[in-house]
Amino acid sequence: MSDGVPTPLLAATGSAEATRALAAAVASCCRPGDVVLLAGGLGAGKTTFAQGVGRALGIIEPVTSPTFTLVRQYEVGDGHGGVRTLLHADVYRLGHLQEVADLGLGELVEDGAVALVEWGDAAEPVLGRDALTVAVTAGAGDDDRSFVLSASGGSWAGRWAALAAGLAPWRAT
Repeated sequence: MSDGVPTPLLAATGSAEATRALAAAVASCCRPGDVVLLAGGLGAGKTTFAQGVGRALGIIEPVTSPTFTLVRQYEVGDGHGGVRTLLHADVYRLGHLQEVADLGLGELVEDGAVALVEWGDAAEPVLGRDALTVAVTAGAGDDDRSFVLSASGGSWAGRWAALAAGLAPWRAT
């Protein structure tokens, strides 16, 4: 950890189900107000990751890509660390940072939500002040994925060891 910012974590999965399980481990460390920026190319596994977070938060309905709706909201059941809502956004089609700001995700997470933002690297100047970034890269095999998890700001510092422990089954060196 340098300057209060944790050292990035590397992980890898070999199936869509393993990606969902890795995402569930991340979800277990999330708390209300968190913003998770998902970065990666088309087909990298961002929506599969979001499905794993949704499942871990007890969401029964299908978690699907919000590409054309921009933001989907899912109600979370009791017993998930105070998280009441999962916001799943896709900012791929937005051309300006002001459009990202106009979505109001920063305000929505203040009401007990966790936000997952696909194409989050584009939204980082607006939403990344204290976010967890999950960069997903497709590997050689159809379902092989690699992940780099990094935090910008200090809110994840106190949870970093728990996150690293939760990701132990998928840790890459």
